[in-house]
Amino acid sequence: MIQFFKSFYLTKNVFYILFTIAVLFLLSYWFHILYPFTWLLVWGFVIVFLFDIIILFNSKNGIDSNRLLPDKFSNSDFNAVPIRIKNNYPFTTHVEIIDEIPVQFQKRDFLKSERIGPKNILDFEYSLRPVQRGEYVFGSLHIYAMSKIQFAKRRYSFDKAAMVKVYPSFIQMKKYDFLAIDNKLTQIGLKKIRRIGHTMEFEQIKEYVVGDDVRTINWKATAKHGNLMINQFQDEKSQPIYSIIDASRVMKMPFNELSLLDYAVNSTLAFSNIALKKHDKVGMLSFSNTVNDFLPDSGKKTYINTISETLYNVKTQFLDSDFGLLYAHVKRQITHRSLLLLYTNFEHISSLKRQLPFLQALAKKHLLVVIFFENTELNQLIKSEAEDLQTIYDQTIAQQFAYDKKVMVKELQKYGIQTVLTTPQNLTVNTINKYLEIKARGLL
Repeated sequence: MIQFFKSFYLTKNVFYILFTIAVLFLLSYWFHILYPFTWLLVWGFVIVFLFDIIILFNSKNGIDSNRLLPDKFSNSDFNAVPIRIKNNYPFTTHVEIIDEIPVQFQKRDFLKSERIGPKNILDFEYSLRPVQRGEYVFGSLHIYAMSKIQFAKRRYSFDKAAMVKVYPSFIQMKKYDFLAIDNKLTQIGLKKIRRIGHTMEFEQIKEYVVGDDVRTINWKATAKHGNLMINQFQDEKSQPIYSIIDASRVMKMPFNELSLLDYAVNSTLAFSNIALKKHDKVGMLSFSNTVNDFLPDSGKKTYINTISETLYNVKTQFLDSDFGLLYAHVKRQITHRSLLLLYTNFEHISSLKRQLPFLQALAKKHLLVVIFFENTELNQLIKSEAEDLQTIYDQTIAQQFAYDKKVMVKELQKYGIQTVLTTPQNLTVNTINKYLEIKARGLL
C-alpha cells in the first residue's frame, strides 16, 4: 500500500473536472435541474477514475526503461544521452520523462512527453554540454505512465545514481584526426605550408631513375658503382615534443563558459594525437607553484590514452606559477633538444618580463613556443560604438591592453622565442599550424 501511494499521482484533468463539478453544484442552488445531472457526473467520474487506476496498477512492470550512458563525456562538446522505454501495457500509453541531470548543469526543468503504442519500444536522446572535467552523477530516471483516460499517473523510477566522467575533448581530437586522414584540414583553418629545403633525414642510397632530384646525387657512391647513385631522404620522425600547461590562477579566466585551462587541455589532447600520427614522440607537463604532472615523451600510438587520463586530472590550485621551478624540472628531466609548447597567459607586459629570464633559459636548449590568449572581451569593447565619455575612457584602456599583447609577441621574438597569440576558440587550429610550420622549416 505504501508503494502504491508513493507512485500514485493525479493529472491536471482531475482538478479540472472537480472544479467543474463544484461550479455545477453551486449553479444547482438556483437551477435545481442541474442537481441530479451533477451527481450523475460525480458517479461517472468516480467509476472512470477507479477504472483508470486499476488498469495502470494492475501490471507489476507496465514500463521498463534505462538510460544508456556512455563511459565518458567529452568536455565542451554536446554529448548524447540515449534513453530506451518499453511499454508492456496492452494499450497506448502516454509517458512523461523526467531525468535528474547532474547538478553541474543546473538544469531542473527537463521534461519530455511521448506516446508509446502497446508492447512497443521508444528510443530517443537528448544532449548535454559539460564545461568542466570531473565526475557527473545522474539521479533517477522517472517515467510517469498514463492511459488514454489521463486521470491518474503511475511513476516508475530507474537507473539511480549513475555516474559518468567528463574527459578532455576527445570529440574535438577525433574531428581533427578524421580531417587529417581525409586531407580536409584547410576547411577548419589549417594551412598548407611549403617545405623549405631538405628538412629530412637520410634513409638510403639508391640508383638514379628519371625524375629523381639531381641535386641529391652521391658522387662518391656513383664513382664506386659506376652508375648514378642518389641519396634518398625521409621526413624527420620521432622528434620529442612536449605540451606544458600553466595550471595557475591566470588560466582560470572564463570564455564561453570554459576556462582557459580547459581550452589548453583540449588543445593538448588534439595536438598530441596529430603529432603521434606524424610519428613524433609526445609528452606533457603541468605546473603552477609545483610541477603537478609529468609524462616523458613516447611515440606509441596508445600513449594518447595515457595523456588523456593525465589531462583529466589537471586542475588549478589558484596559485601563482613558478617558472624557475619549471626551468629546473625541464633541465633535469628533458635532456634532448625538444619542441616545448607552453600554454600560459600574460595580461600585462610586466608579468611577462618577470618570467622572461626563465623563458630565455628554456629557449637556449629547446625550441620554445609560448602560446597565450587574446582577450576577446576587450576586442568587443574596442569595436563597439562609444556613446559617452566613460565608454571612450574604457575603450582607451582596452586598446592599451590589446597593444601590450602585441608588444609581448615582439619582446619574445626578440629573444628567439616562437609565439602564438590566439583567441581561445582558435587555440587548437593555431597550435597545429605552428607545429606544421616548425616541421616544414626544419627548426627543431
